[in-house]
Amino acid sequence: MNGIIQTTKYKTAFLFAGAVLLAACMALSVVLGYTNTSWKTVLEAFTHFNGSNEHLIILNARLPRAVIGAAVGISLALAGVMLQAITRNPIASTDIFGLNAGAGFFIVIAVSFFNISSLQQFTWLAFAGAAVSALAVYILGSAGRSGLTPVKMTLAGAVIAAMFASLTQGMLVANEKALEEVLFWLAGSIQGRKLEWLYPVLPYLLLAWAGSMLMFRQLNIFLLGEDVAKSLGQHTLLFKILAGVLIVFLAGGSVAVAGPISFVGIVVPHIARYLVGNDHRWVIPYAVLLGGILLIAADISARYIIMPEEVPVGVMTALIGTPFFIHIARKGNFK
Repeated sequence: MNGIIQTTKYKTAFLFAGAVLLAACMALSVVLGYTNTSWKTVLEAFTHFNGSNEHLIILNARLPRAVIGAAVGISLALAGVMLQAITRNPIASTDIFGLNAGAGFFIVIAVSFFNISSLQQFTWLAFAGAAVSALAVYILGSAGRSGLTPVKMTLAGAVIAAMFASLTQGMLVANEKALEEVLFWLAGSIQGRKLEWLYPVLPYLLLAWAGSMLMFRQLNIFLLGEDVAKSLGQHTLLFKILAGVLIVFLAGGSVAVAGPISFVGIVVPHIARYLVGNDHRWVIPYAVLLGGILLIAADISARYIIMPEEVPVGVMTALIGTPFFIHIARKGNFK
């Protein structure tokens, strides 16, 4: 499929424009909110900090929120690109395949039964939950005579996601203390997050971002089909294992910081491919920018829906992504 942006010159120009738009969205995220602030106030908070309420909100609440929003949006978008490529499934994403639900389930177990509150431990628990979910989906999707198919993986992911979601809700009903601690987090939110939440997962996210960028050739070859990829000398099993590890880092890290945010990984890869086609040399950097833009824009919108209260950003991405998901599913372009 060829995108609407045809030439390398225009793809580069729009990529630069996307980077500017992402920076603008992050700047708006720092300025806009319930507490009225101006661009001058933001600049003074960085250059002449005076300890005022506005300056504290800008530096301790809104700036971390913008940075975390960009990091989570990028991670979910990249995970969606890789999942859709290696499964050749247009609705593949970390939430549809149950990785987000598995990561959240492991964290809820830790909070409910072991009173764990360490951010470092949350990180490893989220990675473990995402890995268990991914392995379970792969095993279930591979069962039967026809082997692994996109439709079977989607059904297996739906089963695993529903199972972990049900178990999570059951534990929270039985433990009111844990419910109070994690309910807002389970809806998917970057409100109130501090940069200290991002630091434990950032090395893994950076590794996964770099790994995703370097795998564009392998992803392009794999799109031709696994048999063709093998005939061209690709070690497909090793490729899928490495891609799976990167996806677990991206999904687990995102859930550890912001909770299970849905639909970003479905929407963004399709928009990127619509713009630049199937070549992952361009799909991946475009997805990076679009993922950050989408999540930050959704978060800004969430601040104004029921002001002075806020809607969790996971609710906003669901409202955006659900019609898109229905459209993709109805097209039925499963290979």
